[in-house]
Amino acid sequence: MTSRLERLIDQGVGRVPADIVLKGGCFFDLVTGELVQSDIAIGADRIVGTSGNYEGETEIDISGRIVVPGFIDTHLHIESSLVTPHEFDRCVLPYGVTTVICDPHEIANVLGAAGIEFFLESALETIMDIRVQLSSCVPATHLETSGADLPIESLLPYRHHPKVIGLAEFMNFPGVIHKDPVCMAKLDAFQGGHIDGHAPLLSGNDLNGYLSSGVRTEHECTTSAEALEKIRKGMHILVREGSVSKDLVALIPIITERLSPFLALCTDDRNPLDIAEQGHLDHMIRTAIASGVEPLAIYRAASISAARAFGLRDRGLVAPGWRADLVVLDSLENCRADMVFSAGRRVTDALFSSRRPVAPIGLDSVKARPVNAAHFGVPVAEGETPVIGVMPGKIITEHRRYRLPVRGNETTVDLANDIIKVAVIERHGKNGNHANGFVQGFGLKKGAIASTVGHDSHNICVVGVNEDDMARAANRLGQIKGGFVVVEDGKVTGEIALPIAGLMSLEPYETVRDTLHQLRKAALALGATLEEPFLQLAFLPLPVIPHLKISDRGMVDVDKFALIG
Repeated sequence: MTSRLERLIDQGVGRVPADIVLKGGCFFDLVTGELVQSDIAIGADRIVGTSGNYEGETEIDISGRIVVPGFIDTHLHIESSLVTPHEFDRCVLPYGVTTVICDPHEIANVLGAAGIEFFLESALETIMDIRVQLSSCVPATHLETSGADLPIESLLPYRHHPKVIGLAEFMNFPGVIHKDPVCMAKLDAFQGGHIDGHAPLLSGNDLNGYLSSGVRTEHECTTSAEALEKIRKGMHILVREGSVSKDLVALIPIITERLSPFLALCTDDRNPLDIAEQGHLDHMIRTAIASGVEPLAIYRAASISAARAFGLRDRGLVAPGWRADLVVLDSLENCRADMVFSAGRRVTDALFSSRRPVAPIGLDSVKARPVNAAHFGVPVAEGETPVIGVMPGKIITEHRRYRLPVRGNETTVDLANDIIKVAVIERHGKNGNHANGFVQGFGLKKGAIASTVGHDSHNICVVGVNEDDMARAANRLGQIKGGFVVVEDGKVTGEIALPIAGLMSLEPYETVRDTLHQLRKAALALGATLEEPFLQLAFLPLPVIPHLKISDRGMVDVDKFALIG
């Protein structure tokens, strides 16, 4: 009996028909940059023949079209797409994204190891290849209460799982530089393996020390100068363009043929509404080419360079012996997927139907105490009041100060300067903490919006003009077991339930997409001016601003952050 391997060799030689042959088209050679007219023969999960004529048990005419390797999203948190890994698979794979490298950091901060296990179990069932990085920062900060704690002992059991690549983004770069024992234990355990970076604006000798720990990638670059320094110091730069963090345009100057071996693409979160309206990595590719980037540079970054950065040596080229992750395009410039193959399987609705479902978890994770309007009062303080300054298109914020209006013995909103209230409410049932402050940049003139998606600890975050509406929105989140809520004049005008850990929906992605559209309308009715007010709200609790200062205590100087409370 002929073995599977022997059959693949016979198919490549042409002794027996291939399983599938794509005929009449050409492929984009990411080595030479040429468009090569050729049949592409597929056997089982891999390419068995190019640059020749082949017969196949199934032959597909792709005349006039171009085949490129499947795209690889090198950094994202699937939870932030608001759908389960199964629905993310069904939503994104048709756009040509055949591999994603995810960090289940969000669900891990709510549910701990159970969240990682949910993702690993799901990854074994999806059609796209979901690879998992083990979340390195749970909790993400001592400045907020998270739902779980993952010391190194909790991560090691998963290190050799077939879907695990390595250690996820190491956000606590001050802890690395100052040799925090918890950080060192995790870094020591993964020496020789892959360690993802996360060090916005870090440079000079501090960057050198951070990289000496074994970190190799960076997705937080927001300028080409920052990216160039990090490339020169050996980092692989993951160019990011998501629903909130939009760095592609700023990094266009570094996306060149010379630098493309050191680049990859990532979304670091894109919601189903944006995917439906714009696309996924295909949107990045189109945008880059329209901005003057050579197709060879951006398509390399989308596939072969990404694969090499993460040790995925079986994918990224249209060549014999390589994994048959293929995208059939109308043109390189338009980057519209006419057909997608994942491990040799043509992507169809029937293929998705063959997956084994995975039971949802964390359906009772929202344990916040009820609140009322009085909980949102901010006492009058002398001088100027700290205000978080939102920067559209970025997750970093600015620390601003204003003299705000006073009502009775409380400081209140200043709508003329677009300053409204913000609060974070602990929702894991641990201590009931509640902190209030002010934020500038949402554009709200009335009402409130609230969310249980609040990076990275995922407590309730609510912004609003009216304290009664803020309380109504926060309490409604408990009733629907997590999600997003919009309230106007005491009435809920829009909501989406995210009961899986307060982060993900139980519904199909089409339902989530349509509901997000209605939520956006409800937010606009309040005067919201941000393109993505809900995701901007989700990133608001992050302790990140420009001009970081690392103290000798191994922590970031809190006075330099636009934190509240």
